Amino acid sequence: MKNIVEFLAQKNLIFKSFKEVLPKTLGSRKKVQLFVGVDLETYYVLVMRVEKKSRVLKKEVEEFFLLHEKMQIHIDSKIKKKYIMINAPLCSKAKILLKEHQWRVWHVAN
Repeated sequence: MKNIVEFLAQKNLIFKSFKEVLPKTLGSRKKVQLFVGVDLETYYVLVMRVEKKSRVLKKEVEEFFLLHEKMQIHIDSKIKKKYIMINAPLCSKAKILLKEHQWRVWHVAN
């Protein structure tokens, strides 16, 4: 979690509170890391981290949207900003779909 917070700090994203939420608590079996935070303007922020070897497809992106909706229900508040860190090849249609839904996409490499 430290490396994620440092990465976000490099992007000038600083939070009052920042915690990890397991996908299992949302009823999902996806292999992603979910983080919810409150930024300095007191808006909720969702940060999702995806790490895999195969390509991230449009179908998976739609499942990420469902996780976003479940997270809003879980914290009982609207999430204003959505970020996704992807360490995998990304389908061009999936990237377009993420951009259309106001997700900020970062390709990161370990």
